[in-house]
Amino acid sequence: MSANSAGSSGPASTSHEWHTHLSSRSWLGGILLGLAAAVLLATVLGLQMELDQRHDERAGRLESLRMLPRGEVLRPALMGFHHLGADIIWLRIVQVLGEQVVTEQDYEWLSHALDVVTTLDPLYIYAYDAGGTILAELAHRVDWSNRLLEKGMKANPAAWRLPFTLGFNYFFHLNDYVKAGEYMGQAAKIPGRPLYVDTLAARLYVEGKSPLLALQYLEIMIQQAEDPQLRAIYEDKYKEVLIARDLGTMDLALARYRQTRGRNPQTIADLVKEGFVASVPEEPFGGEYRVDPETGEIESSTHRERLRLHRPPGANSSQE
Repeated sequence: MSANSAGSSGPASTSHEWHTHLSSRSWLGGILLGLAAAVLLATVLGLQMELDQRHDERAGRLESLRMLPRGEVLRPALMGFHHLGADIIWLRIVQVLGEQVVTEQDYEWLSHALDVVTTLDPLYIYAYDAGGTILAELAHRVDWSNRLLEKGMKANPAAWRLPFTLGFNYFFHLNDYVKAGEYMGQAAKIPGRPLYVDTLAARLYVEGKSPLLALQYLEIMIQQAEDPQLRAIYEDKYKEVLIARDLGTMDLALARYRQTRGRNPQTIADLVKEGFVASVPEEPFGGEYRVDPETGEIESSTHRERLRLHRPPGANSSQE
């Protein structure tokens, strides 16, 4: 009886053991899955907290520059270590700019911090030069840039780069070719300046609006730029001047076409086919030159607003 009972109960017992085993594995799998989800959630939350902390740190660095005391107050407090203080603040400026946490409208802190740096160390020529360029090109505050550069010129009359950069501001941003020539003339009188400064100074007085002169000016700025970000700014501006030059040339062809045909061309290709221009130049930003169907003017597909450096005689002036 017991043998038969044992024999008959074997499969049921085995089945029960397997169910128990499977239930245990399911229970264990659920725990492991829950642990994995918890670890994943903790990792995500940890990363988010780290990112938030990093953002807070970056924002804190910017605020520390915004809240700097004036240089006249800070300099005596540094007890003779004002040069070191200027270096530390300059490095912090570079760090904040590199972190790209600055909005386009939020550059007043930079003007203040640069003023502090150059008050702590009035001979910090690179801070005037690079800082002046950043204020003009990134902050679009040529007035702040000029104020900083003029401050640098007073403290460093032998630094030719400062009047040279001021001339650049008046040439490109303010379209004041007389003032640009005056500052370039000052740079040309400083011993140790490169020979091209003299050439540019002379040409500015004679042909201030020439895009060829603008390209030469920018080639020099690109070569002289030590900072990759500044070099990229000048390279983009160089391409913009190429567009201005190309549009000026094609405007002349367009004016002749209108005078001869009494209408606008349908496409740029019409100017080439009918011999008004030898070829269509390559658009430097990778776009194309085209005829605006609404205005009949020639434009760039990447830069519809023209850089106002030069308008050839005889070109249509409706865009002015």
